[in-house]
Amino acid sequence: MLTLKGKSVFPGITIGPLALFHRNTISTAAHPIDDADAEVARFQKAREESIAQLKELYNKAVDKVGEEQAAVFEVHQMMLDDDDYIESIEGKIRNDNINAEAAVNQTGQEFAEMFRSMEDAYMQARSADVLDISHRVIQQLCGGPGLDMSKFDHVIIAANDLAPSETLQLDTDKILGFVTSEGSTNSHTAILARTLGIAAVVSTGNLLHDDVEGMTAIIDGLTGTVYINPDEATLTLMWKKQQEEEIRKGRLEQLRGVPSQTLDGKTIKVYANIGNPNNIPQVLDNDAEGIGLFRSEFLYLENTDYPTEDQQFEAYKKTAEALGGKTVVIRTLDIGADKKVDYFKLDPEDNPAMGMRAIRICLTRVDLFKTQLRALLRASAFGKIAIMFPMIISVGEVKKCKEIIGEVRQELDEKGIAYDHEMEIGIMVETPAAAVMSDELAKEVDFFSIGSNDLTQYTLAIDRQQTKLDDFFDPHHPAVLRLIQRTIEMGHKGGAWVGICGELGADLTLTETFLRMGVDELSVSPPAVLPLREKIRTIDLSKEPEA
Repeated sequence: MLTLKGKSVFPGITIGPLALFHRNTISTAAHPIDDADAEVARFQKAREESIAQLKELYNKAVDKVGEEQAAVFEVHQMMLDDDDYIESIEGKIRNDNINAEAAVNQTGQEFAEMFRSMEDAYMQARSADVLDISHRVIQQLCGGPGLDMSKFDHVIIAANDLAPSETLQLDTDKILGFVTSEGSTNSHTAILARTLGIAAVVSTGNLLHDDVEGMTAIIDGLTGTVYINPDEATLTLMWKKQQEEEIRKGRLEQLRGVPSQTLDGKTIKVYANIGNPNNIPQVLDNDAEGIGLFRSEFLYLENTDYPTEDQQFEAYKKTAEALGGKTVVIRTLDIGADKKVDYFKLDPEDNPAMGMRAIRICLTRVDLFKTQLRALLRASAFGKIAIMFPMIISVGEVKKCKEIIGEVRQELDEKGIAYDHEMEIGIMVETPAAAVMSDELAKEVDFFSIGSNDLTQYTLAIDRQQTKLDDFFDPHHPAVLRLIQRTIEMGHKGGAWVGICGELGADLTLTETFLRMGVDELSVSPPAVLPLREKIRTIDLSKEPEA
């Protein structure tokens, strides 16, 4: 029996024969060319053909998974129109005197690595999208046949990775699931798999070979484990676990519309974290009570220039309206550190995680900040929007932010533009400085949202992107938990409600600890909402915690 450990995409358990997925072999080797103009023309023709394919895929996806999830193929079209991407390819053709296939492949790899190096999980997952569009263009350049996914029938597919377009072509009535050696739980492929209800585990790190073709495989989406050629004991255990999972899913379905309330009557708000408006269906499908973290930087990361006020307004308005009066906490621009945007022209830094980022950019580029705040305030007339400032370290920063909001409100008042005059204002507590100063900061804001990921990083002085330090990176460290407890206590003392929007919010081993600390809200990924609600409803805070 071969056991692989990866990351779960969809929490199902499935059993069936294994089928290996192989793409058509395409050569991207570099070789010298005689006519750069002709080679650029070849690339442009292949690019246009690829865009036409993506438009067709979009239409098919709308019918299959809905407009929101089909948007990935619109994003791919935008990527193929990106000036930086096009200029890089054409530059390699002309300057390096190489063929278009090699230029597209090299650019795709470079852009993918850039995305992979970013801190934000959503942007890391875009690396797969860049590779997907690049492969599509190379396929057109080579004139090779398209992929035939119809041959896979009642099997579990194994691949190094699957592109969104490949996942969309899977027949959900026939495919039992898939396992990949690479990939991300935040990729569009993973999102499509969740939408289509396909059991999947990604990032196992093990590339499978032909010797396992046809063997029985088990995907345990609860633990992110894959068993190949399981023994009788494992097979029996997984059959039983599969039946229990069906019962559990039915139980979770019963929690829709039910309050997130402990046995002794304390109600906790269970919100969802999202990266852009395309995630709204997941929020609604999983019955989140609001959005606790809307990462507004996607508008900047996916653009080739600063997004306009109206562009931002439409995105915020769409989200607010879709939530139908439920709270939407929108974090202001959090660019910097690993989230690099060329047109911001930020200076290189030796330690960008502690450099010019987030609120520091906004307070030094006030016009940029005001554009976003105007969009947010205007959108607040269409739903319950709250504004949250990231990377705060001082009371002075909060006062300056509130002063700028006051100026924007005055501008809107003078123009007779409506906005929510009671809109809540809060801050991210993700630095030890903010946690230590939480007693003073609470007097200035309506709420705190604890960003446990960065709070852990800065408290332990460990770069959370440095995988070699994983053994030292401990989110459960007593120092981190003490800072969280202090923030909750001081927030309440100052009249602010307190939530947690980092990874720890979904850590069910800490749920009771946070509730006993007095946390008011937990914001997690949409699929984690119902399991968290179920956990909350088993806790009795009137009783002493078990030792």
